[in-house]
Amino acid sequence: MKKQVNVWLCLFLFFLSISSFLQETEARKYSYGRAPITRLVSRSLYDRIFIHKENNACPAKGFYPYEAFVEATRWFPRFGSVGGMTTRRREVAAFLAQISHETTGGWATAPDGPYAWGLCFKEEVSPQSNYCDASNKEWPCFPGKSYKGRGPIQLSWNYNYGQAGRALGFDGLQNPESVANNSVLAFKTALWFWMTEQTPKPSCHDVMVNRYRPTKADIAANRTSGFGLTTNIINGGLECGIPGDGRVNDRVGYFQRYAKLFNVNTGPYLDCENQRPFS
Repeated sequence: MKKQVNVWLCLFLFFLSISSFLQETEARKYSYGRAPITRLVSRSLYDRIFIHKENNACPAKGFYPYEAFVEATRWFPRFGSVGGMTTRRREVAAFLAQISHETTGGWATAPDGPYAWGLCFKEEVSPQSNYCDASNKEWPCFPGKSYKGRGPIQLSWNYNYGQAGRALGFDGLQNPESVANNSVLAFKTALWFWMTEQTPKPSCHDVMVNRYRPTKADIAANRTSGFGLTTNIINGGLECGIPGDGRVNDRVGYFQRYAKLFNVNTGPYLDCENQRPFS
């Protein structure tokens, strides 16, 4: 009888260890996705991409460390983990290109070129308004608060701060400035915007991993899938449908540089000059 008990005990411990292993594997899967971001973006590559982010000329010096970027991606396990390796690298390159334009400190004759100065700013310097859409009753503005651009994607407007806050667990309406005071949160808001569909706009993520399915309205507006469509999603109302727009060209320039660093091609439809903005 004692021997039989020992056998059952061994079997129980064996299955317990298997269960623990599976739980740990699942936890890793949740934290990192199928391809840990560190496999796609090493610290050395991050430093080569953002050559001058620690320059004294950059107001955001010290605000965008590699560790904060990696930590933020753990909240979005599908980022950089959908499709083959080329698709994954291209998506990450596109994301980094867009946040680089949004936070650029570069200029035409800048050292190492204009596309080596991403993540130079953490908030909009001279906002033209407090970005409060008073007509939006779902996400009401708080008195005295500015919903100007903050973080890598330059999150703007009360409705974006409100939705990001609800998704990420912070009070975006009452404390929007927290996005410029917390490095991990700043990256989270950028990734939230990238990964989240906001109808009629698809998510930038779905566009870059070939999951975007254009509606009849999209087809009529010539909103073709590619890096240019992510620009339309981010700031199409001001930049798209304009031949040779300098802001769009700057975004493309960053993407082309980063695609080379990731050893992938950019794919077609880099700009949005022939696309109508989303309504």
